[in-house]
Amino acid sequence: MSLKTFHLVFVLVCVLFSLGFGYWAMTEYRTTREGSLLACGVFSIAGAGAMVVYGRWFLRKLKGVSYL
Repeated sequence: MSLKTFHLVFVLVCVLFSLGFGYWAMTEYRTTREGSLLACGVFSIAGAGAMVVYGRWFLRKLKGVSYL
C-alpha cells in the first residue's frame, strides 16, 4: 500500500469517526441540553467538512502519483 493510499484511507476514517462523534454529541445535547455537547458536535461536524475539503485538495495535488 502506498503512502497516498494510506493517507486517503486515514482521512476517510477520520471523517467517518468525526461525523459519528458529531452525531452522538448532537443526540446527547438534545437530552441533556449541555452547551459543551453542542459545541463538540458543531466543531466535530465542521472538522469533518474541513477534512473532506483537505482530502479533495490532496487528491488534486497528487493526481499523477499511483495508488500502488
